[in-house]
Amino acid sequence: MNIQTLDLQNSLWRETLTKLNHDAYHLPEYVSLEAKRTNTIAKATLISEKDSIFFVPYLLRSCDDLIPATNTRLFDIVSPYGYPGILLNEAAKHDPGFPDRAIKEFQQVLQSQRVCSAFLRLHPILSDNFQTLFASDLFTENGQTVSVDLTLDEDKIWAHTRKGHQSTINKCMRLGLVAKTVPVAQHLNEFLAIYNETMERVAAKDLYFFSHEYFTNLLKLEDKLHLGVVESDGQIVCASLFFECCGIIQAHLGGTKTEFLKQSPFNLLLHHMRLWGKERGNKFLHIGGGVGGKKDNLYTFKSGFSRQRHQFLTLRLIVDRDKYNYLVNLRANNLDIPPETLLKTNFFPAYRAVYHREVKNHN
Repeated sequence: MNIQTLDLQNSLWRETLTKLNHDAYHLPEYVSLEAKRTNTIAKATLISEKDSIFFVPYLLRSCDDLIPATNTRLFDIVSPYGYPGILLNEAAKHDPGFPDRAIKEFQQVLQSQRVCSAFLRLHPILSDNFQTLFASDLFTENGQTVSVDLTLDEDKIWAHTRKGHQSTINKCMRLGLVAKTVPVAQHLNEFLAIYNETMERVAAKDLYFFSHEYFTNLLKLEDKLHLGVVESDGQIVCASLFFECCGIIQAHLGGTKTEFLKQSPFNLLLHHMRLWGKERGNKFLHIGGGVGGKKDNLYTFKSGFSRQRHQFLTLRLIVDRDKYNYLVNLRANNLDIPPETLLKTNFFPAYRAVYHREVKNHN
């Protein structure tokens, strides 16, 4: 096997992607901005054997915040925000045993980098058959996501839309709301105002708040980044960013002005984007799932636009058991709790689990 660890300056990263069906999440520009946002190091591992290719981008994250001031240097790896994960070319998918051999080599690569664990989110569409290609117990199922099949004709796409959503879309059009795709740079500030208002309204976790610099850097994706909006009398009342790559339209981040929530303009926006994406020859509009993979209200809303579902998988890999246990024990000691308490949280890696000690009232 030929095994290489790539950094952002290595032209092989982009060259490899030309041989693989991929999404915007795998692009060096995207991984670079995620590394900057999270104070991590952007890396990718490329493993090939004959015509088979295994490729995965990731963020190398220091564990220094968990370790006392010593000379010990440990790391873990995580995915950039979204759905990056592992890519296999067609030859790899038809090469029995190659995926599992590649995973073992990948683990050796990580061990050489003093990595103790890996948490990777897989792409629900591009990893569609991974549970049959890799060892059956390798991945964790995290619920389902929804996508619209853009290869269907428009009548069938409409027929697969929940009746309530159909009524809302028709109502929006009767009210004179207009959905369109507009240049991102020209309307970035309007989008930011709507997005931030939405996140504050729903009391979103810090994970879902991004700096102005983050969105400015997204413009480096150029023709792979689009902004869909809904206007009322020329005023943008609803907006969302979308990626477009290799036949996949991917909903990224979006929101609606509070005063227009009753009109539900986001229904009209998604309807517009699926027709827009179909006209451009794409195969999927992936709109994701519920928060944390749950079948919550967000999932219920998204599921009304299509009958097509995908399994969302994660890879939770303990690369070095001794180093992993060392960090779990260290964190538990700092919290003055048994290590088993962290392990029972089901958070991965356990040494980064958010633990809130129960406060008892002694009055």
